[in-house]
Order: sequence, then C-alpha cells, then structure tokens
Amino acid sequence: MITRRSLLATGGVLAATGALASAAPVSADAEPAAEVPTRNPLVEQRADPFVTPPTDGMYYLTGSVPEYDRVVIRGASTLDGLASARERTIWRRPASGKMGGYIWAPELHRIDGKWYVYFAAGDKDEPFRIRTYVLESANADPREGGWVLRGQMVTAWDTFTLDATTFAHRGKRYFLWAQSEPGIATNTNLYIAEMASPLALKTAPVRIATPTLSWEVLGFKVNEGPAVLIRNGRVFVTYSASATDARYCMGLLTADENANLLDARSWTKSPNPVFTTHAPTSQYGPGHNSFTTVGSTDVLVYHARDYRDITGDPLFDPNRHTRVQKLHWNADGTPSFGVPVGRGGPIARLSPLDAPSLVVRHYEYRLRVDGNVRDLGDSQFRFVPGFLGAGTVAVQSVNFPDRYVRVDGDVIRIDPFEDTDAYGRAASFVRVPGLADGRAVSLRAGADTYLAHDNGRVVLSRPGSDRDARRRATFRLE
Repeated sequence: MITRRSLLATGGVLAATGALASAAPVSADAEPAAEVPTRNPLVEQRADPFVTPPTDGMYYLTGSVPEYDRVVIRGASTLDGLASARERTIWRRPASGKMGGYIWAPELHRIDGKWYVYFAAGDKDEPFRIRTYVLESANADPREGGWVLRGQMVTAWDTFTLDATTFAHRGKRYFLWAQSEPGIATNTNLYIAEMASPLALKTAPVRIATPTLSWEVLGFKVNEGPAVLIRNGRVFVTYSASATDARYCMGLLTADENANLLDARSWTKSPNPVFTTHAPTSQYGPGHNSFTTVGSTDVLVYHARDYRDITGDPLFDPNRHTRVQKLHWNADGTPSFGVPVGRGGPIARLSPLDAPSLVVRHYEYRLRVDGNVRDLGDSQFRFVPGFLGAGTVAVQSVNFPDRYVRVDGDVIRIDPFEDTDAYGRAASFVRVPGLADGRAVSLRAGADTYLAHDNGRVVLSRPGSDRDARRRATFRLE
C-alpha cells in the first residue's frame, strides 16, 4: 500500500508507469502518437527558454545560462530529447568592452535560409547597459561554428533594450521587443516595427504595451519577453511582467489577424494575468515564454522556480528551469494556459462518450461534467499508482496535487490524501478499456460499479449490459 511517507518521498507525485503497466491494458490508439514531454523541468537552469518550431526534423533550444556569459544551443529530434542533448556554445562574450557584460535571453530564428540569434548584452564596465545584438549563420545546423556577429539592432533610442523576437505575418516580417523609452517612468514597454531585413528595422517603433496594471508593476514596472502565436484569426502576444521572483507572471495582448499591427489601437491587453505562480504545484514566477508545436499540438515553453523564497537578488538565483506543457484553447478561440503543472506524469482530460464536447472537472472539489471549462486546471488529472497496490490507479488533480478523486457515499470528490485504508479504498480504481469503446477508458470502483456521467454529474453506476449506461461509463482521453 502507498503511504504518506512514500508520497512525500516523491514530492507528492508518483510516476504513472508502474500502475498503468499492471492495470488492464488500454488500446495504444487512445494515446496521441506525438506527445508533449511530461518531465518537469525539461532542462534545469536555463531561463528565458526559446524552442524553435520543428525545423528539418529538429527542435533547437537556447536560453539564458546562470553565468550570463555566452549563447548556447542544443538540438534533438523530439522535445523530450532536448533534456539530454549535448549543448554547444556558439558565441562567448568578449573579455572587455562592448558586450562584455551580462548576456541575456537569446532567441534563435530561421529566416530566408539563414539562422539568426537575437540576444541582449551589457558592457564589461556597465553590465546593465543592455542593448540588443544579432548573430548570423549560413549553416543548416545552428549548433555548428561559423557564427558572425552582425552588430547592434538599432532602434529609435539608445536605451535599455532586450527580449527581442521576430515573426512573419501577411508577407511582412516584424520585430517585437522590450525597451525603456525616454520620458516614460517605466522599466520597459513593448514595441513593434516592420523589418527591412533580419538586421535592421524598416519603420519607427510603435508602443503597444506599457506596464500600468497592478500585477505588472510589482517590484519593477515591466512588460518584457514577448512571444507570438497566430491562431484562430488573431495574433496573440504573451509577455512577462513585474520582478523576476514569485511575482513574475504572464499577460496577453490580442490583435485581429487583419488589423494593422503597427497601429497601437489594434492591440487589446487582457486585464488579468494569464499564467501565474501556483503554490499547490510548487511553481513560482512562471514567465518569459516561447511557443513550439508537437504535431498539431501547441506547446508552451517557459521558466519557473520550484520555490518561493530567494536569497539575494532574484536575477542571480540560478534555478529558473525550462519547462513545457500543452497549450489548450477555449471555445472562443483564445488560449487557455491553466496553471504551471509541476512534477508528474502524463496529464489527461476525460470526456464522457455520451457527451464528447464536455469534460470532467472539479468545482468546489466535487466532480462534474461541463463544457468550455476556462479554469483549465480544474479539468486536468494524472493517473498515478493506486492505494490498493498492483492493478489499481488513483486519479490525481493537477492543480491540487495533494487531492485525489474519491468516492464519498453518493458524491465523487477530490479530497486531500489521508494515510488510511478507508481513503485508499475510496480513492483507488481499476482502469480498463472503455466499456463502450476499447480505445477509451472506464474506471471500475467496485466489483460491478464504475464512474459514470449522469446529466452533468459524475456518479457511481452499475451499467451491466445496458448500451447507453456503458457509454456513460466510458471516457475518452484528450
């Protein structure tokens, strides 16, 4: 039997492999062919992570190293492979003079058959005199040598400038970055301009975001780290705000895909942050993200720490780790980020076979079935080893990982773990191929009882041979 001690030994989360291997088999077709990695973190001590879209069968990762002294790249044929891939240094700061200070937040982009790295660098004698510079390589593999420094990206003001990204849209290429503008009492704002080439701007900068909301000005007045995702008729820009400790978080800008992106009026800022610290999963200060894809799945790449309290300046705490998780979408076509999910195995959303547009979620700690669940974490679960030994599974809440699905009389709840036999019996299930579809799953709670959907509720049911009842007791995994 799994005890509280064994749970604590693994940080409150146990890998699903042991339980699923010993439970009744489920068709492999029920799982996606291409999977988002579930290891967390993916790469330790790589802040400001940027992962390219798959390019010629490869993913490439770059990011800030704790020493802030070089630009590194690693590559792999899968996202998960980046965790163990060999890392190569493609450029190192000079020993003196310009760019001899802090090296921050490199991004790697493939443009017109060449690779470009945009990065921020300070000077040796003034390490916080941060400006944006660009490296260029004609090699097919960006990990190879031969990178050439092409100089500084010149903007309208010679001021603190960092976190540049670039994207193409409707036949134009844009540059998007953070900068301190003279005359504005903020640390950094967000700006956009059209590019004349990968090395120069074509138009004057347009300010599209200024830190003014309460969650954007904690510690510092910051809008930085923009990342672009074009989906569902809109251009979405995520960005990071506030100090780089547990207060760091992500906001969202939105423009219509047909709008003039160089008109500040085209952009709307969401009033609340979209991705924040989540203490129950021990993830603090998530931010400075990028996006990539696995097949047709959008993937959020970001950094966060495993702890809240930091000794000294957060900037010099090395443990901002690279993490990835699936990005979901709301019914209205807007991105749904959920919570930084923390450690653990694969994450599932369960849809009842009789209501495939709905999902199982918890609300006030009770299980129910709803549509358009905007609180994504409420509908995410992990299958972990059950509390009754081999052949059983428990269903763990993702956003409250100390809670598991538990039968409490005629109510199905998520309740905190208790080291008792009664809890173990009430929170353990046998996962079997779906009663009405072998590619899906059913969860047996007793000899002939199963979790089932009943008019928006999750209940115990004895479906027997009844066709409709067996459909209600069958759940597809997203």
